[in-house]
Amino acid sequence: MARFRQTEKHTNHHGERLLARKFLYVVAGLIVLVIGASLVYRVWGMELIRMVMVPREALAQIAPLPANAYDDPKMWIARPDMVKDNPALWTPEGMKDAPSAEKAAVFFIHPTSYITTLGDAHWNMRLDDREPLTTARRFVKNQASAFNGIGAIWAPRYRQANYGAFLTDKPAGDQALALAYRDVSQAFAAFLKANPEGPLILAAHSQGSRHLLQLLKDQVAGKPVADRIAAVYAVGWPVSVEADLPALGLPACARRDQSHCIMSWQSYAEPADPSPVIESFERKPSFTGKPHKGTHMLCTNPITGVVNGAAPASANRGTLDARDAEKPARLLPGIVPARCDASGVLMIGEPVDMGPFTLPGNNYHVYDYALFWADVREDAKQRLAAFLKK
Repeated sequence: MARFRQTEKHTNHHGERLLARKFLYVVAGLIVLVIGASLVYRVWGMELIRMVMVPREALAQIAPLPANAYDDPKMWIARPDMVKDNPALWTPEGMKDAPSAEKAAVFFIHPTSYITTLGDAHWNMRLDDREPLTTARRFVKNQASAFNGIGAIWAPRYRQANYGAFLTDKPAGDQALALAYRDVSQAFAAFLKANPEGPLILAAHSQGSRHLLQLLKDQVAGKPVADRIAAVYAVGWPVSVEADLPALGLPACARRDQSHCIMSWQSYAEPADPSPVIESFERKPSFTGKPHKGTHMLCTNPITGVVNGAAPASANRGTLDARDAEKPARLLPGIVPARCDASGVLMIGEPVDMGPFTLPGNNYHVYDYALFWADVREDAKQRLAAFLKK
């Protein structure tokens, strides 16, 4: 099947209605105001984006949650006792593989859904803020659902850092992320308490992956729970092979039939400009204390399940097509290839129409899971099977 672009011709009237719908979708907060941000980036650059999106207020030291906060089902977007309105149980149209709750427990940390501008911005989301919660539920639906064929998914709510925290060198940015991590850490402890034995899969995206890596260092590496980890999917966040992995307690996944390992990738179409991510990666501290600069970013090919390497589009088991909000999402196989570049990012060939949320530099960050949804599902099955054989 040819790579999909816009496949239908529209009248001007229908096009205007479609544009309006997309605008409202963005305003609702799906992800980082990408349509507007992309235009601003190209015309005025990152400085103006920072001015608009980095919170101006002083960081508020939000109080810790009560010790038993995550005993309350309301503090979770998904957990196995949620039989109604559980976004993690969703599957795309035509999916024959039904959700399973019998094999593994999956802890999923959603990416940033709290995007505000100017006077509306806090450094951390408030738990009663409905718009970012609605967006976070969409992420759980389109990302975490890839794992529902191998176990029960637990996805916590947390007081995530504002998107602007990633655009500044102010101490408040890192402090906001530390406050968000405190919630995630508390949710993870509740998850382990509810799942005292059996295999575990840990997965996340973007800000969620940053918190997941910290969890691995602080609460998994060198501890008994490490023996229960079937696989880790730290997607959409750079991981240094030399400077981060040694502190995380697990190796990179070198082959598809390997368990007890870490996967990570960041998706770009060509021509790609990953320089903002690489420059930020090189500046940030590592988990071992060694410099990131001069090290290699981990790139797992999600189609093959191995470090580096290439796979043709024909090998892709299914890309999630959710462009039209009025139609059921569906899987389209054979659309997107994957090739790990020397820079450490994952190249997907020429740009593909996934919707309006591609970032500057042909960065398909928002679609890291959707591009390879069926491959992630198959990968998790095989790694869990390999783990259970041990």
